[in-house]
Amino acid sequence: MSAMPKWADLVLIPLISLIVAALLSALVILGIGEDPVAAVKMMVTGALGSTYAWGYTLYYATNFIFTGLAVSVAFHARLFNIGGEGQATLGGLGVALVCLALPWPHWALALPVAALGAALFGAAWAAIPAWLQARRGSHIVITTIMFNFIAASLLNYLLVNVLRPTGSMDPSTARFADGTHLPTLHDLLAPLGIAFSKAAPANISFLLALAACVAVWMLIWRSRLGYEIRALGHSEPAAIYAGIRPARTVMWAMLISGALAGLMAVNTVMGEAERLVLNSVEGAGFIGIAVALMGRNHPAGVFLAAILFGFLYQGGAELALWTDIPRELIVVIQALVILFTGALDNMVRMPLERLFLSLRKGRA
Repeated sequence: MSAMPKWADLVLIPLISLIVAALLSALVILGIGEDPVAAVKMMVTGALGSTYAWGYTLYYATNFIFTGLAVSVAFHARLFNIGGEGQATLGGLGVALVCLALPWPHWALALPVAALGAALFGAAWAAIPAWLQARRGSHIVITTIMFNFIAASLLNYLLVNVLRPTGSMDPSTARFADGTHLPTLHDLLAPLGIAFSKAAPANISFLLALAACVAVWMLIWRSRLGYEIRALGHSEPAAIYAGIRPARTVMWAMLISGALAGLMAVNTVMGEAERLVLNSVEGAGFIGIAVALMGRNHPAGVFLAAILFGFLYQGGAELALWTDIPRELIVVIQALVILFTGALDNMVRMPLERLFLSLRKGRA
């Protein structure tokens, strides 16, 4: 039994990690002669100060929700899926092929088919590393990293040699038909009398991400397959004794994980770019790892962590645009948050566990 109460694990540790990361970031900003208080104000204003800012924050958060959920599902089976980047890349290919295949008359018809295409392509890209792990013992971390590079190279080849329109110099597909254009939050909120920026890229994919959070919660904690995934993650020998087949469970966990990562492309490819371009994922697959770790692999935690990282991305972009703080330093600040909420989690956890253990002994 853990010496630390559950609320401390879910709330206190991430909060302290964030505070430590913020303090170190403030020292870095002071070190280059800038005002950290003014920098924080600029980030808050740039990420939360208007509906335009919120639109970009929620757009980035949507990407991180999908990739964070993808990492979470795999991690419940003790599988470290680092291939979200490649799976989202192939998900974008699935979206593009669906959107270009037919002259869709309305987005309501195109969206479910495009989402299915994204999920299938993402799941298919996760299937090979999953099979290698389940049947051949190849480590999932190594194979998924390798498949990230293969996915990037494959997409580069297809965009340059196959999907690029004749006469175009840009390595991208043709623009999708108007019937595939997804409604933005402005379009969705306007009938309710709520004003929202037309220029912000946040779209109906955000609602799809919220639905994915609910679906993952029901899968992991309210289904037989979710029980098998968690049982395998806790103890493979015990899972086998209970009649659970590890190879089958590994395959299902990775297929669902890949499908979730692939669904991210609905937001970036169909919702924002309205065509398939190189590097549409923009590192969201790797950020999803930090989001899952900070969110404790729970959909509610993933949602909150994704909003935080959306704030960091949008606020950091505004900070680089309107201050003398270089863009590279913004990346350092984001990296510090990832470092303390992910890699250095035990640096905060272990002293807190000792503190709660001493308090428990004092009461006894």
